[in-house]
Formats: sequence, structure tokens, C-alpha cells
Amino acid sequence: MKIAIDAMGGDHAPKEVVLGAMDAISQFKDIEITLIGDEEQIRSYLTNGDRISIIHTNERITAEDEPVRAVRRKKDASLVLMAKEVKEKRADACISAGNTGALMSAGLFVVGRTPGIDRPALSPTLPTIDGKGFLLLDVGANVDANPHHLVQYAVMGSIYTEKVRSISNPTVGLLNIGTEDTKGNQLAKKAFIQLNNAPINFIGNVESRDLLNGAADVVVTDGFSGNITLKTIEGTAMNVFSLLKQTFMSSLKTKLAASFIKSDLVKLKNQLDYSEYGGAGLFGLAAPVIKAHGSSKRRAIQNAIKQARHMVEYKVTETITSTIATMDAKEEDK
Repeated sequence: MKIAIDAMGGDHAPKEVVLGAMDAISQFKDIEITLIGDEEQIRSYLTNGDRISIIHTNERITAEDEPVRAVRRKKDASLVLMAKEVKEKRADACISAGNTGALMSAGLFVVGRTPGIDRPALSPTLPTIDGKGFLLLDVGANVDANPHHLVQYAVMGSIYTEKVRSISNPTVGLLNIGTEDTKGNQLAKKAFIQLNNAPINFIGNVESRDLLNGAADVVVTDGFSGNITLKTIEGTAMNVFSLLKQTFMSSLKTKLAASFIKSDLVKLKNQLDYSEYGGAGLFGLAAPVIKAHGSSKRRAIQNAIKQARHMVEYKVTETITSTIATMDAKEEDK
């Protein structure tokens, strides 16, 4: 199994990308990794080259680049060459912590869509209080969606959750402003009806306040609402820990208290750490494409590689293709 990685993408590239790749190679004996980027920089951190190859390029796509234009003009950028490795079947999956928009563009224009999927969805796994986590899609691949798109998101998310996260018959919820069946705008109301007839374990509407309590294993919504939800969760978590730190550092008494519960605070922080779940899958493409968080360090990169490996091993893309084809055939028979 071969995985291509954009070694120059992310805030801590290429150091943390290289370290994460070496960790993954040590953990999984059945993978080979191709790192794409500045070879001199990559080799300065590469202490174990076993099953790791390098494709050299000096060109890269930055966070400031306009995504579509950058993918079309920067043909030798590390992110574009990474996607090309997948397109030309030299790699089974790819990972980047770089420009999200550029990765989505490269996914669409270079890797290509899954047959039958109208629009891909960007899908991170987010933490829950019980540590189980839930999949949220879409979080920004498409700001607009119609009911049929949400059904496809639900099917893709359900397949991924069952095969990669090993959750049998995962529950699927529709993000809404209330749990009643008739709640929501026209998109939500129409999607609710169609989701009830989809080959998934649909449990109805879920509210954003219940997401971290594990309201559903898979939560679907349009990319606009999903992106707002994702950033609200991330921002709230960061600010809560910032407030906790300020409180515990405010006096000698609280500093003493903090020393007694330091290990518990670290455990709590790890419980809410996105890196435990890998990256965000760009579902609906012809091969697994993973968007690692821009601030990913070695552990997050290692887990993103683990995630990509599972998607290939359990044939997530192939299962999505066959399931969508079966659904479409049934619709035509009606």
C-alpha cells in the first residue's frame, strides 16, 4: 500500500510531516510513503528512510494562494504532484496539511470524483465527551447543498464510520434547530424525508448543543452550516482551556491546586484533541484524500496516515461507489 504526502503543507512542515511519516512506517509494516517537497529540507529530518521515498520539488502552494488558480498554474507544487501520484495509480491515497481549498481543487481536478457522487464532502471526526467521536459532513467543501447531496453525504459518512471507525450500524443525524421532525428550513425538511428512505440508520434531527454528547455517530449538514459548527467547536475548546489556564495561574492557591490535578487536565485536553482522530476525509473522490489540520504535528500526521491506510484497506471508496450505484438503480426503477 502506497501513500503520497505533501511534505510542504502545514504550519510545521516539513519537520513534523517527516517525523509523523517515520512514526507511521514503524507502526505499519504494510505501507510505503512518498514524501513530495524540497528534498534537502526533508532529508534534514529523515533519520529512517525505510520504505520512504522522496519526489523533489521547490514549488509549493501557500495559504495565501487562490486555490483553483494555484492548482492550475503551479503544476509542480508539492500538493499537485501528490494528487498526481494518486491519479496515475502510483499511490493509493494522499494526505496534505496545506491549503484546504487547493486540496479540494486538486481532489476534483486531478484525482477526480467517485462515480455517482454529485459533490464531495469535507468530513472531520470530532471529539465527544465519551471519547467515541462523531463524523461531521460537510464542513466546507460546498457551502450550498440540496437534499440529494445530504443523502449522499449520509451514505458516505455511514460507510466510512462503519468500515474505518469500526462502529456497527452507525447512527446518522441531520443537524437542525430542533429535534422535531418538522423543524428547519426547506433544505432540512426535504432532506429529512429523503434520509428516512436512505439505506442508513437515520435517527432524525439533532441539535448542535448535543453534538459533543454523542447525539449521533454521523451528522450531516450543508457546508456553510457545517463550517460554522466546526469553527465554533474548535474556538470554544481553545477558549475554555485558555480560561482554565488563566484561572489556575491567578494565585498561589490555584497554582497549588493545579499541581495536584495537572495529569487530569492533560488527560482532559487529550480527550478533546483532534489529532487522535486523524484528518478530515474528502469523501466522494476516486481515492482516499485526507486533509490534515494545518497545525498538525507528528502525532496528527501519523494518525492521518493510519486513517488513509484504513480507508484503502477496507475499500471505502469502492463501497461508496457500489452503494450509490445501487441507490441510483432503485430510483430509476421507481
